[in-house]
Amino acid sequence: MAALKIHVAPQGHRDWIREAVEEAGAELVEAHEADAAVFTHVSDPQGLRELLDENPGIAWVQLPWAGIEGYVEAGALDGDRIWTSGKGLYSRPVAEHALGLALAGLRGLKRFSLARSWQDQDGISLLGGRVTIFGAGGIARELIRLLKPFECAITVVRRQPELIDGAEVVITFDERYQALKGADVVFIALPLLPETRGLIGEVELELMEPHAWLVNVARGGHVLTEDLLIALREDAIGGAALDVTDPEPLPEGHPLWALPNCLITPHTANTEAMAIPLLRQRIIENIRRYARGDDLLGQVKPELGY
Repeated sequence: MAALKIHVAPQGHRDWIREAVEEAGAELVEAHEADAAVFTHVSDPQGLRELLDENPGIAWVQLPWAGIEGYVEAGALDGDRIWTSGKGLYSRPVAEHALGLALAGLRGLKRFSLARSWQDQDGISLLGGRVTIFGAGGIARELIRLLKPFECAITVVRRQPELIDGAEVVITFDERYQALKGADVVFIALPLLPETRGLIGEVELELMEPHAWLVNVARGGHVLTEDLLIALREDAIGGAALDVTDPEPLPEGHPLWALPNCLITPHTANTEAMAIPLLRQRIIENIRRYARGDDLLGQVKPELGY
């Protein structure tokens, strides 16, 4: 059987992906010869569209990251090809980071770390607490697994009300307001779509408990930054732990940086170093599956945007 012919673009970017392609038994070729392509650039929808327009023989495209909203919004994805992404691939490191942010927030670690004198005791335990997770994908499911020792009551908010193992309650976005009341932590872990942009704003923040922490490891656009800033300044909620922001990167001097109840990490829930072994194995596995005619991992539905 002839080796699958794959083009990796752009040239000179993430060259270790080329090594993974060859390890999987595929042949690296120029775009006009390719059956499939691995596109490695995070933010170049125009480059991807030009590649595909000029090479209609490419039948499958592997994207390396999980969030593809920029490519969807730019119309770079079509319904004529098979599309796969890093969907579900980075769930474990991102869920780990999300849990770390939640614990740090509830325990007041930013405020204590900034102190230069002994402080009064403060902090909230997550043991037996109430947690709300917006999203039902790999990150949410991994979070549920990590939260099991804490014996939390978990509510999941998702598009469809199908049950999820480990969640006490599953509700739809139309019912989301009731999921905010009583929660100690609200996690945002879902794709950025037109209907989820600005998901957390003034109304949602007002419904949260005064001690509750908002943890966002999805996309900055899920949260209305100005509304969050007001809520944090007024201590309307306990605080926010953000691995993603809007705008991103968050500019130097932005008022969120200075707030003692806002903990920010620079989109490091999944770093390049963490991603390389995971993505390498995903690419190898999908190439072998494609060659056998098996279903691919991380398939994307362009019409849904994820």
